[in-house]
Amino acid sequence: MPLWIDEETDEQPRVPLSRRRVLRAAVEVADRDGIDALTMRRVAQELGVEPMSLYHHVANKEAILDGLIEMVIGEILAAVEDGQGPDPAEDWQGALRWRILAAREVLLRHKWTPSVIQTRTSVSEAAIAYYEGVLAILRAGGFSYDLAHHALHALGSRAMGFAQELFEPEEPSEEMDAALMEQMAMKYPHLAGMMAAIAHDDPDTTLSWCDDATEFAFALDLILEGLERRRLS
Repeated sequence: MPLWIDEETDEQPRVPLSRRRVLRAAVEVADRDGIDALTMRRVAQELGVEPMSLYHHVANKEAILDGLIEMVIGEILAAVEDGQGPDPAEDWQGALRWRILAAREVLLRHKWTPSVIQTRTSVSEAAIAYYEGVLAILRAGGFSYDLAHHALHALGSRAMGFAQELFEPEEPSEEMDAALMEQMAMKYPHLAGMMAAIAHDDPDTTLSWCDDATEFAFALDLILEGLERRRLS
């Protein structure tokens, strides 16, 4: 009998810890409980091990956060490689739009990702590989390297499927919302009028404030259409 099987309980051997297994557990915690709930102790509980055993695979929480981004971008790369968008030589806009929206679908499964990406101080190789694919589409579409560089700046975080907002306001209660709207209508009539006129009916598609599927695609299309005009000029 193998040494790792308990003779008395006849238990099957546990799957050994690995960096990838630790990171998968961390993703599950973040998806289910939110990124603020993610700690070394919480990940250890998820795996049914002692916290100290994690340090053989990840140095600290920062290393876990770096690994989370690596895992999610790896999922994005798999999604764009397995799918089939338009041929960029024939329709670069359609190809890039498809790639970005495919990335967004992955991020919607891991809504904490944008907030973590914005705290990272280095770029992972997985992210570099993703942007290499973006540049390949632009080059196949006839972009010079100079215009492609401008395009990446214009797209910003939107190239990876999310919009980085200037601020994230707290969600007001219904009572507060009515009071705030009344105050705003007196002091800021145009903002109040706009907020009263628009409605975001699908909050499950939101990655950040006011960033639902419609608004994201609207801004993305504006950028792509503008880049096409520049490409042809």
